[in-house]
Amino acid sequence: MATKNPFLDFDPAKFFDMNRLTDFQKAFTEFKLPSPDFEGVVAAQRRNVEAIVAANQLAVEGYQAVARRQAEIIRQSLEETSTIISELMTPGTPEDKVAKQAALVKASFEKASANLKELSELVAKSNSEAAEVLSKRVKESIEELQGVLAKVTPKKG
Repeated sequence: MATKNPFLDFDPAKFFDMNRLTDFQKAFTEFKLPSPDFEGVVAAQRRNVEAIVAANQLAVEGYQAVARRQAEIIRQSLEETSTIISELMTPGTPEDKVAKQAALVKASFEKASANLKELSELVAKSNSEAAEVLSKRVKESIEELQGVLAKVTPKKG
């Protein structure tokens, strides 16, 4: 017997149903409680979701850039490898071959270090951009919350 997965039927649009919010507002007014700005809360949550989507998009774009650069590095490495093999197959004295090998190993290590540094900088930049979007939204969210609390909290005096 097949069961239906309830999580696959989730509709985020129903989460922001304004009719349900109106019912909550009516309930608050009946009890003479300060009524929160439900529309403002929903709008804030929409902005939160938009910020998360934007941050995720930046992260995906960053990781795509990293993947493209890795593919370029691999292609370049394969081309360089064929050149290196050709150089090592040329006739010469054992001393010359050892010197060539040492120079090639040193150049390969330096190139690999430079590539690793470049890739790590790409990842750090991508993560930083995504984190900046979220950080900005958190600051805005705190300011919005302070504004809402200032309206709801009765003034003393």
